[in-house]
Amino acid sequence: MELIQHTPDLSAYLAANEVIDHGHPTVRETAARLAAEAVDSYDYARLAFEYVRDTIPHSHDSGDLRVTWRASDVLEQGTGICYAKAHALTALLRAEDIPTALCYQRLDVVHGLVAVRFNGAWHRQDPRGNKPGVDAQFSLAGERLAFTPAPESDETDYPVLYAEPHPAVLSVLKAAPDRQYLWRTLPAALQDI
Repeated sequence: MELIQHTPDLSAYLAANEVIDHGHPTVRETAARLAAEAVDSYDYARLAFEYVRDTIPHSHDSGDLRVTWRASDVLEQGTGICYAKAHALTALLRAEDIPTALCYQRLDVVHGLVAVRFNGAWHRQDPRGNKPGVDAQFSLAGERLAFTPAPESDETDYPVLYAEPHPAVLSVLKAAPDRQYLWRTLPAALQDI
């Protein structure tokens, strides 16, 4: 699948905003701690991916009812669904000048991922969190995502790479008082903007 930048300017995929708040002290401190362990930018990206995947539980798996959406909140509260975890990973990667995009799959509902840019190409990664039946890994040599869409079930990979969260995703996260409400309002599909 050919991945398509929604915004042609690569600098947009390094920018901070209300959601990807990589200037926030919590994001900066986490990034600095991970960077101190890394030997290069690839190693840093892998460490950041594993940190978000392994130390921030997916709130559905853990039963946590809190809804987080801002990257710093995900890191501070240690919880989030796939979108929120993608926001946290994006902020950590952008904090170290690694172009990172948000991207999505349509499964039963829309699922959030990230794509990192290395060696002139985008590589999708899924920091959702592993569990029995899910084994997502950081990889630039072929995707190792949590889920593979089933076309016969009308599931698909969206090829568009966004610099900011898709409005359909962000609006449901911001409106949800708890995860149970969020689960009832998750978008089933995305319309390109």
